[in-house]
Amino acid sequence: MIRTTPFHPRLSELDTQRLYTHWQGHLSPRRYTHAPKHEYFAVRNSVGVFDTSPLYKYRVTGPDAERLLATALVRDVRRCRPGQAQYTAWCDERGFVRQDGVVLRHAPDDFLLTAARPCLSWFAAVGEGMRVLVEDVSDAWAMLAVQGPRSRAVLSSLAQETTGLAFFDHAPVTVAGAAVTLSRTGYTGDLGYELLVPADDALDVLDAVLEAGRGHGLRPFGEDALSVLRIEAGLVLVDVEWTDSRLAQTDTERVTPTELGLGWMLGGKDAVHETDRAFVGWEAIRRELREGTTRWRTTGVVVDWQHWDELHRGAGLLPPVVEHPHPYESVLYDAEGEHEVGYTTSFVWSPVLQKHVGLARVRPDLAAPGTPLRQEMALSHHNTSVRVTTTRLPFFAPERKTS
Repeated sequence: MIRTTPFHPRLSELDTQRLYTHWQGHLSPRRYTHAPKHEYFAVRNSVGVFDTSPLYKYRVTGPDAERLLATALVRDVRRCRPGQAQYTAWCDERGFVRQDGVVLRHAPDDFLLTAARPCLSWFAAVGEGMRVLVEDVSDAWAMLAVQGPRSRAVLSSLAQETTGLAFFDHAPVTVAGAAVTLSRTGYTGDLGYELLVPADDALDVLDAVLEAGRGHGLRPFGEDALSVLRIEAGLVLVDVEWTDSRLAQTDTERVTPTELGLGWMLGGKDAVHETDRAFVGWEAIRRELREGTTRWRTTGVVVDWQHWDELHRGAGLLPPVVEHPHPYESVLYDAEGEHEVGYTTSFVWSPVLQKHVGLARVRPDLAAPGTPLRQEMALSHHNTSVRVTTTRLPFFAPERKTS
């Protein structure tokens, strides 16, 4: 049965298209108007709201709550104080990434973890024998992302705590009479916040946000706009950049944290020598780092626009600039176009950068910024390749995001 989120009754009134994807059994709008670019620019220039309620939400409590998460998660949750949040991931025993999510610490023994896919039984198994309770509280809470340069102005009119909230901090606030958790987090690479709202209060809180945003150009945005925003921000997506190791059929579909660009979660260059925290998959990851068996590096790629234009005009075509990510991977070759050296996982025209950009996985020896490569493309029913250059991620990182 397809479900709707607690915000759906109100957001559906603003949806002129009725085009939905299915996100973990819930309807999720692709776009609200005929032009998702308008929604995209609302986030980059003013403020947009996105319904993230279909995320799974797990509450972890008890004397061993920290111990469980320190054992399960790649990033060291012991360094997360109450009132802070962490972006993190978790792996299987072989060191391959299963999922990623955000953990919010409310107290020494009280955490909330979000996840894109169900994983309650796995966390329960990891915590077997510990004094800990892992509960699925997904249906009890709605989540609303408020993103963009005007998001602080909109939310500070509803909760004064917004003004002083630091990047990846969270605080209890009251909005429209409801007890809400406000976190300075998001998936757009811009200044932004997320509201964790009791499901029964969802519409009252949403109405308050929509009213507060009237003078700021606020509009809801769907998955079409979000897909461009997150690529610009260099943010990876499960089932696109990688496959949950539990569901992958072969190791070619699996990646380690280092291969996925999440090696920073391990704690720096000395992580290979860490001995006081053995999380799931750590021995395999330590062996990978020690023996140098990392197969890939995640990097950005930028298209040579002049070559892009030459190829299309030479075929009698106008060079396309379409803000819809390619729904497929593209093979990457060396600069001479002779040998396969990797592949792009996400590729799109960026409106704010005015260039084609992509997230890519390449051989470690070719991942340094500025490395020339070629990306496969089909043109007039013929395979060819366009020149690209590797670059650091993210593509878009305004100072306002963290200031």
